[in-house]
Amino acid sequence: MTEPLLLSVLIIAICVLLLSVKVLLKKNGTFTSQHIHDSKAMRDRGIHCVMDQDMEERQPKRRIDMTN
Repeated sequence: MTEPLLLSVLIIAICVLLLSVKVLLKKNGTFTSQHIHDSKAMRDRGIHCVMDQDMEERQPKRRIDMTN
């Protein structure tokens, strides 16, 4: 009964250890940011965070006068 539980805990511990290798072994190691606005590739493609897109949509639109 406890064997599957111990196996699950061991697998989770190994995964956490592997995910934190960079942080543990590198001097001043940190996790890289996963936010869209921090990714140059996403900015180059014009992809924004949903919060930024929402803020842009809430801004009042300027109307163009075409009655010349």
